[in-house]
Amino acid sequence: MFPENNNGYSYEDCKATADWLLAQTDLRPAVGIVCGSGLGGLADMLKDQVIFNYKDIPNFPQSTVHGHAGRLVFGTLKGRPCVCMQGRFHLYEGYIIQKITMPMRIFKLLGVETVILTNAAGGLNQDFKVGDIMIIKDHINLPGFAGNNPLAGPNDERFGVRFPCMSDAYDRELHQMAMDVGQELGYGNFLKEGVYCMVGGPSFETIAESSMLYRLGADAVGMSTVYEVIVARHCGMRVFGLSLITNQVVMDYDSGEKANHEEVLHTAKLRKEQLERLVSTMVTRIEHNNYA
Repeated sequence: MFPENNNGYSYEDCKATADWLLAQTDLRPAVGIVCGSGLGGLADMLKDQVIFNYKDIPNFPQSTVHGHAGRLVFGTLKGRPCVCMQGRFHLYEGYIIQKITMPMRIFKLLGVETVILTNAAGGLNQDFKVGDIMIIKDHINLPGFAGNNPLAGPNDERFGVRFPCMSDAYDRELHQMAMDVGQELGYGNFLKEGVYCMVGGPSFETIAESSMLYRLGADAVGMSTVYEVIVARHCGMRVFGLSLITNQVVMDYDSGEKANHEEVLHTAKLRKEQLERLVSTMVTRIEHNNYA
């Protein structure tokens, strides 16, 4: 069922992996959640958990970044069937771009309708503070300008069309729902919205690069999420994304500040509870909107 001589991300590969997972659990997830650096606690909120280590899942990539547990967790969140990735994959880990986004295709074949993507990001917008939560309203796929797009190569119509539209990449109804939920929860002083820019990494941006990205219209910068969004939309799933602003990007040559991964994980830990509450409340509302 899992031939060795293949590319590991074809429709048949993804279906075989999805079928293997579905055979191991009776839960049929409608919402898929991807946890960014230090945000894996979202998965711990799930009830009646069925847990798979990435290394045990046929065809699945392995997470190599500190702060990413490398587990796929099935369970219910406020009664809503979900699947949660504790750890994602990045271009800088050495994976080909189609392998990075393979989990989104597997989500689709598991029956997921809505994907919630979280990440840790550096703040470019000078009005943002460390600890702010930014709802992603749009993105800039900077590596895409050089041809790095997960849809490059042959298109399989069973997933989606050759030229998918991205002007509605982030679901506007879910965006508004998040703003409303945030106000209800009293998060108004640290809940923002903005444009996320993806860079390849793993090195952090230079001062000149950061200044350029800000001038291009980016409010936050990170090394993930955008490829997953493109593939999720290609597959017809609704997408909601948010960034936790874990550091203020350095854009002053006189500054002594230096970006580091430990700061990212520390900030994620401080904002963990509010982030989990926001996402779990949204999951309840998604259920109400779709199944009322």
